[in-house]
Amino acid sequence: MTGTYAAARFVGQRVPRKEDARLLTGHGSYVDDIALAGMLELAFVRSPIARGRIRSIDVELARAVPGVRAIYTAADIAKFDAKLFALYGGTDGPQPVIRPLAQTHVTYVGDPVAMIVADSRAIAEDAAAVVFVDYDSEDAVVTIDDAAHGAAVHPELQNNIAQQIASPPDADPATGIDAIFASAAHVVSGTINHQRQAHVPMETRGLVVQRHGSGEVTVHISCQSPHMAARYLAMVFNLPDTHFRVISKDVGGAFGLKVQPWREEVAVVAAGLLLGKPIKWIEDRIENLTSANQAREQDVSIKMAFDADGKWLAADVDYRCNIGACPHGTDANGLAMMMFPGPYHLPRMRYKAVAYYSNTVGQAAYRGPWAMESLARETMLDIAARQIGIDAIALRRRNLITAADQPHSLPTGMVINGVTPRETLDLVLAKLDLPAFRAEQAAARLEGRYLGLGIAVYAEPTTMAFGGVLTSDSAQVRIEPTGKVTAVLSTHSQGHGTATTHAQIIADALGVPFEDVTVLEDDSTRGGFGPGAGGSRQAVSGGGAAIRASKLLSDKVKAIAAHLLNANPADVSIERGEIHVAGVAEVSTTLARIAEAAYYATDRLPPDMEPGLEAQYRYKPPPIVFSNAAHACVCEVDGETGIVRILRWIASEDCGVMINPAVVEGQIAGGVVQGIGGVLYEQISYDAFGNPTAVTFKDYMIPTLHDVPEIEYCHHISPSISEGGFKGVGEGGAIIGPPTMVNAVADAMAPFGGRCLDLPLTPPKLLAMIDGVPEEANQAAT
Repeated sequence: MTGTYAAARFVGQRVPRKEDARLLTGHGSYVDDIALAGMLELAFVRSPIARGRIRSIDVELARAVPGVRAIYTAADIAKFDAKLFALYGGTDGPQPVIRPLAQTHVTYVGDPVAMIVADSRAIAEDAAAVVFVDYDSEDAVVTIDDAAHGAAVHPELQNNIAQQIASPPDADPATGIDAIFASAAHVVSGTINHQRQAHVPMETRGLVVQRHGSGEVTVHISCQSPHMAARYLAMVFNLPDTHFRVISKDVGGAFGLKVQPWREEVAVVAAGLLLGKPIKWIEDRIENLTSANQAREQDVSIKMAFDADGKWLAADVDYRCNIGACPHGTDANGLAMMMFPGPYHLPRMRYKAVAYYSNTVGQAAYRGPWAMESLARETMLDIAARQIGIDAIALRRRNLITAADQPHSLPTGMVINGVTPRETLDLVLAKLDLPAFRAEQAAARLEGRYLGLGIAVYAEPTTMAFGGVLTSDSAQVRIEPTGKVTAVLSTHSQGHGTATTHAQIIADALGVPFEDVTVLEDDSTRGGFGPGAGGSRQAVSGGGAAIRASKLLSDKVKAIAAHLLNANPADVSIERGEIHVAGVAEVSTTLARIAEAAYYATDRLPPDMEPGLEAQYRYKPPPIVFSNAAHACVCEVDGETGIVRILRWIASEDCGVMINPAVVEGQIAGGVVQGIGGVLYEQISYDAFGNPTAVTFKDYMIPTLHDVPEIEYCHHISPSISEGGFKGVGEGGAIIGPPTMVNAVADAMAPFGGRCLDLPLTPPKLLAMIDGVPEEANQAAT
């Protein structure tokens, strides 16, 4: 490790998290913990059909329920003219107008139609049950194929295409993609179907809104950035005399679902503005699984061309995604196309991507929203290796880029730099002992046991500070008159330990004890604007801001100390909160005494120096920082039940300088578990009428403790060019986990000749493969 933290005392250490004692003893502060005097509760009336026209809404019986304080429909909140929009991922083409409540049409089961405000949630739900809505039902557009050929989900649009992008056509067909495929020694093709998933955070969505007489509106909300949420509400409502203050304390997971307030949150704020009393709405789990934005429903058809030696020559990718009726963003996942080549040499690529509206719940970003590129590429590389007749690891080695190849330009225009795919793969293989596994696998097959090994390699763009709301982050660091340190950052924890990791960074940069640093990031009125959690950016962007602000503050402390101690600032050092002068051991003081002088005895400061010990820095990181990893999974598929048991999981990552290895490993583990869930268990499904069929955890299955092995970690550290050398790690496990898992199951199923490309890989699908049922019939049956 080189650079700023070569001699760090806290960065790089497994410092216990500051948050843990509070959270593990029930002293967290979540939205549902907020209780305000006179607070009312809210429930929604939701559409039971996926598509139809609203003929009328009868609320008279609901109004008569004791304890009901207000009922609002779209007409009642129309005065605000609130129109929702995408904070990221919007397109320039025609887009539907999305309102907080349905106005004339409903577009998915769970579409919010009205709000009941009552003394309690139970009363509000009872009243919602007796609201009569007369619908004129219409045929629903449910699947991607339905959307491609069916009636427009939004009547004001001509069709269901939200966005369509494609690579430029070949300038010369004679040397173009088709010519490469025609002359290639090996051509491999396949279609990968990825099911729809829910985010299922531990804490569902929710907020408490309170209007104050001063014109301020306080919103307690579970979100990914208080600053972004406040900005969003201000833009949606456009009330010049109203100031939105957003407070978001502890958040029980977000994963992209809470990146921006959406229909229900905006509707509740509108109700609070109208009624003038505090209102709470907490989403229950059925609402979360039926009405909260979802993700990942997509398919991709791929052709890959290789020469006789297994060199990758070209790829042709056709991608489609279902973004539902009211998505957070209307893009066709262009980043998945841009990153499809990953950390490999790929000279030529052609792609087309289309996003479709449908009568299902709208799409939201989900941890590594472009992850389909790694799933598609890595699973098809394994298939290619089998077809060509070489080892899958050997095929990767022949095509992976090296340090000497970087910066490396992908055929899509993206430039990769600073990644170490070969090094992380070597670490995995050293830990795995591949010859021993292959011998064990062969012996097991003779016994009728099916072991499999999956390997995957990927590179991830993190931070992505190339403009817009993601451009920069802010840190305000001050040394209090007591000598303690308070830092206000524009980052925001979703449970991943930023109060600890940023305290480690600041403690090292200032030379103070770790326990003396308090990090605050929960209030939009504290500190400067920032996008908060998302895109694996908080260590890179927020950490860079914290370092720069701390350096400014450290320089000021040294200047004051040198002035008071009659020394040269270059000779002054700060260690554990004490000030020392090089070569003069008897001359020292404490940070607290310097702080007292800075705040209380300003006449003792150097001439023209501003009083106090405060510094602020807004850091703009490099446009993109890349991290990378290689993972391996060993699994066993039970030939009698089709149940998959994971035996080993090895994770080797390069996330740059690690601030806290325990936090890094926690982030990797969380992502891997989500990847396992996506491959083996989780699936949001709809019937032909657009009715959701997995609305509880009985039907929507997620991994449990018994499904996840103890993960073995390998760390390769190559500092990035960003301040501090950090690269980001938050989304990696969720990106590389799925292809690693799929490849392991496919390797176990190799004796049966099937392809594991239709997710999730449920026991019935695997048993059908074992029993020799054709893949097409198996897909139709499930």
